[in-house]
Amino acid sequence: MKRIDEQLQELARGADEILPEDGLEAKLRKGRPLIVKAGFDPTAPDLHLGHTVLINKMRQFQQYGHDVVFLIGDFTGMIGDPSGKNSTRPPLSQEEIAENAKTYEAQIFKILDPEKTRVEFNSTWMSKLGAAGLIRLAAQHTVARMLERDDFSKRYASGQPIAIHEFLYPLVQGFDSVALKADVELGGTDQKFNLLVGRQLQQSNGMEPQIVMTTPLLEGLDGVNKMSKSLGNYIGITEPAGEMFGKIMSISDDLMWRYFEVLSFRPLSDISELKAQVVEGRNPRDVKFELAEEIVGRFHDKASAMRERQEFIARFQKGAMPDEIAEVRVASNGGRLGIAHLLKEAGLVGSTSEAFRMLQQGAVRIDGDRIDDRSLEVAAGTTHVFQVGKRKFARVLLS
Repeated sequence: MKRIDEQLQELARGADEILPEDGLEAKLRKGRPLIVKAGFDPTAPDLHLGHTVLINKMRQFQQYGHDVVFLIGDFTGMIGDPSGKNSTRPPLSQEEIAENAKTYEAQIFKILDPEKTRVEFNSTWMSKLGAAGLIRLAAQHTVARMLERDDFSKRYASGQPIAIHEFLYPLVQGFDSVALKADVELGGTDQKFNLLVGRQLQQSNGMEPQIVMTTPLLEGLDGVNKMSKSLGNYIGITEPAGEMFGKIMSISDDLMWRYFEVLSFRPLSDISELKAQVVEGRNPRDVKFELAEEIVGRFHDKASAMRERQEFIARFQKGAMPDEIAEVRVASNGGRLGIAHLLKEAGLVGSTSEAFRMLQQGAVRIDGDRIDDRSLEVAAGTTHVFQVGKRKFARVLLS
């Protein structure tokens, strides 16, 4: 294993909170591999880069010789995670859970080492617990503590219904930590309450409580909202290489460093050196190429990443795009915006009639590709480079 101070530096990288603050160091000093748990409810079959922030952290623990448990919540999936919801989420069927779980397993091994990863299903122990065991589990927590959760308290105060089975979700997630004897549990910032329930239940069962590590919710392509399929600002890990490469290249220069921190496998010292190079005059676009190549290479292969880089450069040269392009934020209307209105709001044309005329003349490009569809609508949550004529450019973040 690497020295403890080296492990702490990398493991803390990109983390939002580690609770208690000095607890991880104390665990590492035990001199044995830690049991590191992260749970995933199979509620959607496809992962995007936002999901991989947590999986990347699991990979770091794995590389330092710790035991990683990828927990598929097939039991909790039947309850439905109420985190951040203002209404009761309908539970999934066993068939839906089984199908989604297969997809998750296939995708996580693009990041984790399958030979060193334990995949568990929490129905393994929850189905054996029985009704009496579930009642004993429920007795270890109070309604008052449950209502300390922000989403529950807001729903209760506003008179919105909270189903009893929703209170079971944090308890079952916490009991997973008891069953697995977890030393560390990872989760997004929206899971903090549930992770702390795990600590409390371990203490109630005479165990040393786990360390809680939360990871941030990654901003999507718009740089504002968290990455989400519903917002259309996501990069799916099963997307074609060209689409993935282009989306990464579309992010702002500031967001690029955020992605380097939580998505790249490069050491922090390398990223600091890249930042210094940009300060000294290196084109941020060239650094972004390195990020796009790394991520596309991870989910496809290096040859595909290099090919997409060359094709991207060719498109830029064909469109004669400048190295530095102004960024403009434009608000959509109901989640989409017509191309003519977008060009006008971005300041690339003086009116929608001019936009239609430029489209008809073939003088409009998106990310280097010529377009002439007057009815084209652009989805909110996306970022593209728009060009009108030979000299007007803007990187437009549509919110």
